[in-house]
Order: sequence, then C-alpha cells, then structure tokens
Amino acid sequence: MDKSGGIARQLAIGQRAILIETPEGNVLWDLITYLDDKTIEFIKSRGPLRAIVISHPHYYTTHLEWARAFSVPIYTSADDASWFNRADTVSPTPSRHLIADTATTIVPGVTAIKAGGHFPGSLVLLWKKHLMIADTFVTVPSGLYHHDRPPGTTSYSFMWSIPNMIPLSPPEIHAMWKAVAPYEWESTHGAFVGMDIRRPDCKRAVLESMKIQVNYEGHAGHAIFSEEC
Repeated sequence: MDKSGGIARQLAIGQRAILIETPEGNVLWDLITYLDDKTIEFIKSRGPLRAIVISHPHYYTTHLEWARAFSVPIYTSADDASWFNRADTVSPTPSRHLIADTATTIVPGVTAIKAGGHFPGSLVLLWKKHLMIADTFVTVPSGLYHHDRPPGTTSYSFMWSIPNMIPLSPPEIHAMWKAVAPYEWESTHGAFVGMDIRRPDCKRAVLESMKIQVNYEGHAGHAIFSEEC
C-alpha cells in the first residue's frame, strides 16, 4: 500500500490502494481484497480515516469489511450500483454512499470525478495536482519514459476490457476528456505499483493519448481533435 511499510500480498487482480493524508482527515483510494490486523493498525497509525473511494466494481470485493473495520463511508458511483452482490448490512448503519454527480468533494481538497469509460461510473480522484486513475486511464509502459520520445508515442490507453484488449469507442473517450478537462494535474497514479507518471504536461499527455487512440481506431475526423489543453 505504501513505500513506508504497507502490505505486499497480492490476491486476484493485485491492485494497490493509495492512502491520501490531508489535514481534514485521510482518504483511501481503492482497496485491496486482503485485510488483516497489520493493515488496519498501519492505516490508523497515519491518522483518522474519513472515507474510502472505490474507482470501479472490479475492486468492490471486501469493501463492506473495510467499512466496518474503520467505521467510514464507502464512496462508489451510482451508475455502477447494479454490480453490488451483497446487501449493505455488515455495519450497523449503511456504509455505501453513491456518487451521482460529475464531481463530489470527499473531504476539502479531495475530489472524486466521474469519468466513465471502463465502467459507466468509473471514477478518478484528484488531490492537489495528483490524479488517481486506477485503470480508468490505463498507464502503458511507454508512458513511463519521458526522454527522446518519438512523436505519436502514447502514455495511456482507454479500455472497455483490459484482459480482452477491447478498446473504448471515440465518443466514450471524448466524454472522459470532457469530464476531467476542467481540472489540472501534474501526475497520475494507476492501479498497480509503478504506474506513476510525473511530468508538468501530464494533462496534455492524457489528451494526446486519447487522440492517438482515436486516430488509430480510424476516426481521424472525430470532434476530440478540436480539444486543446
């Protein structure tokens, strides 16, 4: 979970969770399936946890157990509520808070943004100029290298199904851009350890990658090519 001494066990997909520490309380972005006393103690040692935000249904797994362990709300997208496979009865009071708006403040300075795409309600999370993307935007290997990049080198892909390699359509990609365009960021942090891109023009790299994908899907005249940042 954290360079300073988190949990390294992997289960199922093997995604990571990111703990965001703020003066208003901490926020956990996504979660891992495995939850033990060591994990609970570590998170509590970093200060009060105010909320957990889950990017999309692939990471729902043990979210109700996490909510009970920390007595915090779980924020997920209302668009993806049909993917819940258990009743919200693990804790004495309901834990799920469904996000219906395009942008929702979790705590001051931390904003959940509904980008859609991978799932209709797929979320990203903005803190300062750091954008937590899970696999709403998929960080690709060429995105991790910033020197002597040939023109047309992509940094992200935008996928409906990642293991089946089914890309999103141009209208869906364009809608994702419109959702995040009002915001500024200089780094993205993806679903797995090592998927971190830090560069002053990181926002531009997202739009550039969208245009590259739409172009190679055969839609060179699509409206996304009129977008700038």
